[in-house]
Amino acid sequence: MKLTHICQEIDVPFDGQDIEIDGLHTLSEATPSQISFFNDKKYRDQLSSTKAGAVLIEEQYASLLPETTVALITDEAYLKLALASKLFAYKIVTKGGHPAMGEGCDIDKRVRFGKEVTLGDNVTIMAGAYIGDHVTIRSNTLIYPNVTLYHHTQIGSDCIFHAGVVIGSDGYGFAHTKTGEHVKIYQNGNTVIEDDVEIGANTTIDRAVFGTTYVRRGTKLDNLIQIGHNCDIGAYSLMAGQAGVAGSTKIGRNFVMGGQSATAGHLDIGDFVTVAGRSGITKSLKGGKTYAGFPAIEHMDWLRLQAKISSLVKKRKRS
Repeated sequence: MKLTHICQEIDVPFDGQDIEIDGLHTLSEATPSQISFFNDKKYRDQLSSTKAGAVLIEEQYASLLPETTVALITDEAYLKLALASKLFAYKIVTKGGHPAMGEGCDIDKRVRFGKEVTLGDNVTIMAGAYIGDHVTIRSNTLIYPNVTLYHHTQIGSDCIFHAGVVIGSDGYGFAHTKTGEHVKIYQNGNTVIEDDVEIGANTTIDRAVFGTTYVRRGTKLDNLIQIGHNCDIGAYSLMAGQAGVAGSTKIGRNFVMGGQSATAGHLDIGDFVTVAGRSGITKSLKGGKTYAGFPAIEHMDWLRLQAKISSLVKKRKRS
């Protein structure tokens, strides 16, 4: 749609040269036909190199944008992004269709399909599953009862999804008005599950705000795990029950996460990291190490800390 139309809808002044806009994205990923936003100083270095067609931005930072990028001046960039996201939201309809299927598929008659679903060979889908619009499921994947795959989800081959799994539900994203109301940021990205992934019962994986949430090949997730929007879970990772990964966290390969552990958002965790159960990861972690505690620190340091605390408690009791 035209940039002028978008600006009218979200109440941002604009009287420059009109351009066609087809979506929203981050400063680093946006194309000349997309809108981005700037509301966090830690991304200031990305302003000069962005290729976005237009950026929602405060006036004091507008001069940092390239000449080819339109500055949309606002002191509520994140809120205006939320309002704009609704304009590009996928239209949900209840009418479905018949999937394009490969050979040897076994589909229960109580499975519901959206439009333009594609299944590979030997896909098995059990009763009560819902497979949304434009979903792709590759060969030899097994889907247990009551699994829900939202629209545009992509599933690899040789995967197993246990009962109650939800893939591609909306990420938890809201902008806030000056008077404290919460405005939904429509999640217009998708979710990609690569080959040989197993996902435990009632685990949920959110779709991206824009772009893609990834679970890389060979990863095995336990029951009752939450993966936030725009996360990237590295290949061959293992996560135990009730673990949680907050949005936009990137995890390297062969990550091991104990039960009831969680991360903050926007972190970068290296390859071959192990995190003990009930740990709280509050900052990015270097690869090849084991961590424990809250906030998570290297495991040996955590053991020494626990021993010191125990020693102090014993001394106090004796005194």
